[in-house]
Amino acid sequence: MTAPVFLAGRDEFAKNSFVLGGPEGRHAAAVRRLRVGERLDLTDGRGAVAECTVGAVAKDSLTVEVLRRYEVPAPQPRLIVVQGLPKGDRGELAVEMMTEAGVDVIVPWAASRCVAKWQGDRAAKGLARWRSAAREAAKQSRGFWMPEVAEQATTADVAAMLAGAARAVVLHEEAAVPLSGLELPDSGDVVVVVGPEGGVSDDELDRFREAGAVPSLLGPTVLRTSTAGVAAVAVLQTRTGRW
Repeated sequence: MTAPVFLAGRDEFAKNSFVLGGPEGRHAAAVRRLRVGERLDLTDGRGAVAECTVGAVAKDSLTVEVLRRYEVPAPQPRLIVVQGLPKGDRGELAVEMMTEAGVDVIVPWAASRCVAKWQGDRAAKGLARWRSAAREAAKQSRGFWMPEVAEQATTADVAAMLAGAARAVVLHEEAAVPLSGLELPDSGDVVVVVGPEGGVSDDELDRFREAGAVPSLLGPTVLRTSTAGVAAVAVLQTRTGRW
């Protein structure tokens, strides 16, 4: 297996030897039970990487020795998924799977047909859960670029995002154009809108079309909102040559 990945600041692994403490060090020492001489990678989640070995183990921390440092460039084009808020814990599932597939930005969207509502404290808690899911999935999948989970967006926010994209797409079960057949840019933002359980409303679809988005079809079956995003990311990863 490849070396496990943990998060650390660039300032930390600029040193040749340092103590990895806090939640990451505790997880490495107490949960993963890394031992002296074992390999691990550290990243800041923005492309900076340090290949390390364990020099010493304490109860809830590790002393790590840095072997080498390097930078992983940001992939292009940037893949952004606007995700209509799903019910229950399906939002975290969607975030986990899209992160594993290599999405760059996830935008929670308060669509008109969303059953789930993020308001007040619930919005802050929901956003925190999505960001935690992205962080853990990025480490699990050995990713050196952690996806950004943006603040909750309104339909107006999404329309503005689509208008500024290099390619804008709305997944829709009645679309005639397959996602796999769209022409895609080499750089810039590819923004894909995934509707909630009730789908994208006619008003929202019209507004997104006016912003330049193309309604597109994933395939002959209707996917859940929690799985449509990862399927779209997989198609786009292949089509853009990122995979």
